[in-house]
Amino acid sequence: MMAWRAVILTTLSANWRCTGEQGFNFNDVYFGGGTPTVLMDELGGFITHLRKQFDIKQISLETTPRELTPQNIKLLKDFSINRLSIGVQSFNEQVLKTMGRINGPADEVKKRLLKAEGQFDTLNVDFVFNFPGQTVEQFAADVAAFKELGIDQATFYPLMASPHKKDAMERRFNRVDNSREQRFYSIIQEQLYHGGYKASTAWCFSRGERLIDEYIIESDDYLGIGSGSVSILQGNFYVNSFSLERYHDMTASGKLPIVGWRELSGKEKMRYYLLTKLFGLKVDKNAFRQRFSDELGRKLWLELAFFKWGGVVEGSDVLRVTEKGMYPVSVMMREFFAALNTLREYHIECQI
Repeated sequence: MMAWRAVILTTLSANWRCTGEQGFNFNDVYFGGGTPTVLMDELGGFITHLRKQFDIKQISLETTPRELTPQNIKLLKDFSINRLSIGVQSFNEQVLKTMGRINGPADEVKKRLLKAEGQFDTLNVDFVFNFPGQTVEQFAADVAAFKELGIDQATFYPLMASPHKKDAMERRFNRVDNSREQRFYSIIQEQLYHGGYKASTAWCFSRGERLIDEYIIESDDYLGIGSGSVSILQGNFYVNSFSLERYHDMTASGKLPIVGWRELSGKEKMRYYLLTKLFGLKVDKNAFRQRFSDELGRKLWLELAFFKWGGVVEGSDVLRVTEKGMYPVSVMMREFFAALNTLREYHIECQI
């Protein structure tokens, strides 16, 4: 296992070196899951490596309640992590057992969260809703418990299973029932949207102005580093190899580890732009005009007609998603990520 860890760290560094040599520059970095904090020394070394190569201004990082120790909190502060996101998913031990997760006793998890609160620019807690077997009452208790803690931010992810994973869950648990999803979402709106938290995205709710992890909203282009990551650059969609062996071999030879590529059509670029900005709950029409050299209302008039009917109001310069429109936007983004999960599943199965 240690040998693989060394290979992965070397490979990531090589991937960053390749991108730097291609002329890319980065200000913001997001470390997603699994659990980047499993190996703190390696994480710190890699962050130091990034700061030497690029002018890094903001770092977001994911971890789990079990990794949220006083020692790790101190190290993450030393690494200058700006936003720390904790994958709690639920405080209910039965729900966690169904998900196959072990966080430890809920009271201990809450204590760990409170020790981390105030230590970073933003502390976020991730939750999942509409998981098979999860009741609306259990989820409402999770939202109430989060609110009682008074933590900066929570992000609520709907179940986004690929077809095979959906089938596996339904064989093991209950049917995945998306007809229940809006009931879960209404709890978020009632307890947070109307309870002193600002909607930063359709899934993320914050106390005041906070950093968010949805780079697809704030960055038109983003580059994925690591096995299985995806990128969007100048309207092109790229997929990195999901095979660790192939990923390592490609980066070790100085090649970018890209195994899939597709150029989006002009209309696809506009629709993707519209979806991601609506997910952030507003669309700047002037920014659209600058990016696409045309008017939003002329190029996507049919899409706008649907959104206006479904909960979007139009001002002179900005489209804003209303409370009514937040759930439809959530559904569309859930379907987008579910499609990405299907793509990942295919590449993993085929070891591409």
